[in-house]
Amino acid sequence: MTITVADLLAQADQATAARDLAQAQALLRQAADADPNDPMILLRLAGVSRAVGQPRVALEAVHRALALRPLDFTALVMRAGLLDRLQPEQSGEAWGHALAQRPEGDLPPQLAAAVADGEARHAAWLDRREDRLKAATSAAELSANPDEQRRIKRFRSNSLRRTRVYHSDPTHFFYPELTEREFHPRSRFPWLRELEAATDSIAEEFAAVMAAERAELVPYIQYADHLPLDQWRPLNHNPDWTAIHLWQNGRQVAANATHCPHTMAMLQRLPQPGIAGASPNAMFSLLAPGTAIPPHVGVSNARLVCHLPLIVPDGCWFRVGGETRRWARGEAFVFDDTIEHEALNPSDQLRVVLIFDIWHPDLSPVEQEAVAALISADDQAVMAAL
Repeated sequence: MTITVADLLAQADQATAARDLAQAQALLRQAADADPNDPMILLRLAGVSRAVGQPRVALEAVHRALALRPLDFTALVMRAGLLDRLQPEQSGEAWGHALAQRPEGDLPPQLAAAVADGEARHAAWLDRREDRLKAATSAAELSANPDEQRRIKRFRSNSLRRTRVYHSDPTHFFYPELTEREFHPRSRFPWLRELEAATDSIAEEFAAVMAAERAELVPYIQYADHLPLDQWRPLNHNPDWTAIHLWQNGRQVAANATHCPHTMAMLQRLPQPGIAGASPNAMFSLLAPGTAIPPHVGVSNARLVCHLPLIVPDGCWFRVGGETRRWARGEAFVFDDTIEHEALNPSDQLRVVLIFDIWHPDLSPVEQEAVAALISADDQAVMAAL
């Protein structure tokens, strides 16, 4: 009578129940030899081999299983746990591989306990690596300027996988070979100091337009519900994120602009795009207490976006790619809104920021002309307001 793989597995179950782990291991070896392409048999063999005190045999079985299913979470956890005993210097990285494949939702208690221990081991391993990398770059950082130091720090963080790499991914218009930076260095925008010096007067004009009877305060996000723009759905037509537009899609909003002469004069001196039906854009952005702006990307990398914070309660933050900053009143910054970004006002007060677009400084005048011509001729240009 021929013994099938199913028979061998059933007998292995019986032997395990009887605590005859040596017999269970022998039966699982036979089953794995009979069906070498079933990773679950190999993982069972690994578990029994570990239980009988043969971690190297167990690790070999796990490696055979991973050759068949490289991203299997259970196999990766088992491998990392075995390396804790056999090769501790390699287990930190192994736990990183396992944690990267962790499924959503709750884990069984025994597995959850192993994963929690693995998280601690992985964190300690990362800390040791970071100490070595900091020591290696310390001499260079001592002679670096603040912007260079920030980039070196991010280089180290990316290398450790503490942060991920983000790229420009506009919804509509991508101009090639422009510098990709989450936050652009202040040195490229000498007018930022003049803008920041005008913070008080711009804030006064915001207060004036807020008090005006005919001012237009509208939801920041407004589009037809049937359009495929799921990144905005929670805030579509939502008064939790509103705007007082001064320029919208290249049109001056007179009802608001008339109350803000100093702000409008300042904007006239800045390198805002002039694109029919699309730009310039400038607005006071009002984020209600307890409101989150979900991760999203902008429409075109040919422009950058500037924020001048006017009213910033404690705790408000803004993330672009892998870098998160706290807004501070009167401290402007320029960022690429085609790199994933999000914001949060966790306070119980209103947050207000002046937002406007500018040309990407890598574009030459003739390239700006080409961008403006293409976008203004495209029937999707109206999306530039989002």
